[in-house]
Amino acid sequence: MHAGQVSYEEVDEPTARAASRRYWEEAAADYQHRHGDFLGDVDFCWCPEGLRESELRLLGDVAGRRVLEVGCGAAQCARWLTTQGATVIGVDLSASQLAHARELDRRTGVHVALAQGDATTLPVASESVDLACSAFGAVPFVADSGAVMREVARVLRPGGRWVFSTNHPMIWCLPDEPDEHGLLVTQSYFERRAYLERDEHGAPSYVETHRTMGDRVREIVAAGLVLLDILEPEWPEGHERIWGQWGPVRGYYVPSTAIFVTCKPG
Repeated sequence: MHAGQVSYEEVDEPTARAASRRYWEEAAADYQHRHGDFLGDVDFCWCPEGLRESELRLLGDVAGRRVLEVGCGAAQCARWLTTQGATVIGVDLSASQLAHARELDRRTGVHVALAQGDATTLPVASESVDLACSAFGAVPFVADSGAVMREVARVLRPGGRWVFSTNHPMIWCLPDEPDEHGLLVTQSYFERRAYLERDEHGAPSYVETHRTMGDRVREIVAAGLVLLDILEPEWPEGHERIWGQWGPVRGYYVPSTAIFVTCKPG
């Protein structure tokens, strides 16, 4: 979250979409500059705690599988999946993020198929992918994350997995500080209005939404998916990198990331 004209409001999907597109168009270059070395050009990092798919294997064996990455950014995860034998399509709302993806394609020689689109109306055919994933992409930024679950369920083939990481619901209560100052509860866990920033003209410029752990589970189940696991990563010993409100001091006490592992029955 970021300084600005801040409020908590009910937001609809067009408002959330416009705010997210604007933010990521403006912030993509700085984001990649700040975090690109940690993310890697061809790597699958699930979260600021540094957990990698190469170690966790939450998606299973991806060789020969068709994979969708939702909110792919510069497609670092999609590029790593490609090197593992998957056929990948990355979808992102931001043209600037996708431009960075193309630059990384040229730099690495690993190319992925990309499409600009909204996670609540994915530009992907029904039952056309074997696996879907998202590492902090789209889910925290849409007004209706239940719609994302339904869309992913639509495009997954029976038996396919959908694994996504997002902000742990716990951190909604806490200030955006990685140290002891971020351990004081200042906000209700049950406040479901969106965090919204507006520019000097009153136009939405950043949005972030909150769901409780129960809300997330209900959205997954309502989409017809089966919840297999929830990972709440502990802060790894020796990992000192601070990323926004993520850091070793606060991370020792409370989880900042939740990773949901689901599948479509079949």
